[in-house]
Amino acid sequence: MRDPFPPIPALSRAIEPLAERLGMQTLPLHIHEVAGAALLYTFIQLVVSPVVSSRLFPRHYPRHDRAKKANWDTHVVSLFQSLLINVLALWVMFVDEERQNMDFEQRIWGYTGGCGLIQGLATGYFIWDLGITITNLDIFGFGLLAHAVSALAVYTFGFRPYINFYSPVFILYELSTPFLNIHWFFDKLNMTGSKPQLYNGIALLVTFFSCRLVWGTYQSVMVYADMWQSVTRGPSPEYLAQAFADPATAGDPNTNPMYFSRDAAPIPFALTAVYLASNLVLNSLNWFWFVKMVAAVKKRFEPPKPGKAKREAVPEKPVSRTKATALAEEEELAARRRRAPSIEDVVPDTEELREGTIQ
Repeated sequence: MRDPFPPIPALSRAIEPLAERLGMQTLPLHIHEVAGAALLYTFIQLVVSPVVSSRLFPRHYPRHDRAKKANWDTHVVSLFQSLLINVLALWVMFVDEERQNMDFEQRIWGYTGGCGLIQGLATGYFIWDLGITITNLDIFGFGLLAHAVSALAVYTFGFRPYINFYSPVFILYELSTPFLNIHWFFDKLNMTGSKPQLYNGIALLVTFFSCRLVWGTYQSVMVYADMWQSVTRGPSPEYLAQAFADPATAGDPNTNPMYFSRDAAPIPFALTAVYLASNLVLNSLNWFWFVKMVAAVKKRFEPPKPGKAKREAVPEKPVSRTKATALAEEEELAARRRRAPSIEDVVPDTEELREGTIQ
């Protein structure tokens, strides 16, 4: 499958020396998507989110609190990115016939333009993620910085190319991310415990379980098997000879999935170990988070205790509106501290839910 967004020759030539030194042969074909995605997400964060959010939610969008505003804007970017990448990943999986016909050798060393597109957009997102984390390190902390660096490193390895086949597979972990962001916005719009949040919470749990636990675990087993074989052997000379036998297709990466793998060899064990460790840790966290999410959703929609509701319904004495507002805010803060964690409390934001990411 051809990439629907052809490369920009000048940009490809400019990145070729760096790509050659890093051993990322397909990066020049997708550098325009990497750069374009990073710039697009930056534009949404700095321009689109503040303008649109201020107009649609003037009473809720934090205009003056830098930390709250940064958190809000990153959730807007995350929501947009997850919707975009989900649609494109599903589209590639359904229309990319070369990818559908890939065998073991092609799943490990092969390449298609459609899978490269997903790889490029994901890498661009993580470049933006790293940039926003560094510039707001006092807000997001070193934990998210380490996550952004590691996620970017894992995604860029795919430009070798390496297991390019799995780029749209694991990006489908993102199918649960829109519901996670919507849940967060319900809290900020004072809709905590509402029916829309309940329905969204159910959708979040269903998609999280289906995509991250069932689909993700199954696909992890599949990629583990492929990676193990790639450590012990490379494609046979006979296989490569057959892949390059037809002159009409051998010299075009859009028609020959093994175009970049003429000299393919077993994958270094260290590289495989990085992918295995990352995938195992993140899959384990997904199971842990799911249990916490179920408990949080259940707790959030439990009715208040009768005695507590009665005490909160009758104020001790009349107070001024200003003082009443301050007291209400203090009581709400205290209640939030006492209650069980919400989904956002027990499950990190989208940046920390990066899908077992083997690309």
